[in-house]
Amino acid sequence: MTPRNRSEIASATRIVVKVGSSSISGDNAEQIGPLVDALAAAHARGAEIVLVSSGAIATAIPFLELDGRPTDLATQQAAAAVGQNVLMWRYQTSLDRYGVLAGQVLLTAGDLENATPRSNAQRAMDRLLSLRILPIVNENDTVATHEIRFGDNDRLAALVAELIGAELLVLLSDVDALYTKPPHLEGARRIEHVPYGDALEGVEIGAAGRAGVGTGGAETKVSAARIAAEAGAAVLITATPLVAEALSGAPVGTWFDAAPGRHTSVGDIPLT
Repeated sequence: MTPRNRSEIASATRIVVKVGSSSISGDNAEQIGPLVDALAAAHARGAEIVLVSSGAIATAIPFLELDGRPTDLATQQAAAAVGQNVLMWRYQTSLDRYGVLAGQVLLTAGDLENATPRSNAQRAMDRLLSLRILPIVNENDTVATHEIRFGDNDRLAALVAELIGAELLVLLSDVDALYTKPPHLEGARRIEHVPYGDALEGVEIGAAGRAGVGTGGAETKVSAARIAAEAGAAVLITATPLVAEALSGAPVGTWFDAAPGRHTSVGDIPLT
């Protein structure tokens, strides 16, 4: 059942959680443990959980002795190959504490744009969930090019939520909620609730996060929230350290109402 408000989150049976690069890499890598704690708690109460995790390239930076996020495609692809391996090891090591097995799912935009690979991806995800495996999804940056990318994993998470018929999408970042203007500015107010179809007129949506690491911001999260809400999933945007509270229904973050109806095929949603 799609939750109508935060108090109904515990009733959601299929949940997609997205976490950004800046929340789980570098000095923030220790946040993987508490994130896994929250996911495992929801998994233990019977929910099917999918984690969409950025961070492969950012995780590889110290291992490849780079000064920052690479700008050329070949080095980005190489860093993704190295970082994805380390990132999955970190997640699985943490999940081992709960006896939960992770499954890696790497997608390109073409996988969700074309009918046959989209159907294959949906079938594989459904089977993983039925086996009580926790899929960890990321863009396949090792083979993706600038021309065929999702652009950010917020969008990927929304499309995955639609693909599998998720009832709730939780978008995590460095900021605890959406605000009426960048939260460091005087007069910024937290937006607690966004009704379905609300255009957020008068709200200044700007980028947020650790510069040079991630690719998303508040604008991409609002766009992703609207995609997921249109597909019939409720959406909660909040900070990574608040994930346990978010999944328990606490009054945190910004809540987006879902559309009254729902669908699960991404074929009619443009990827560019």
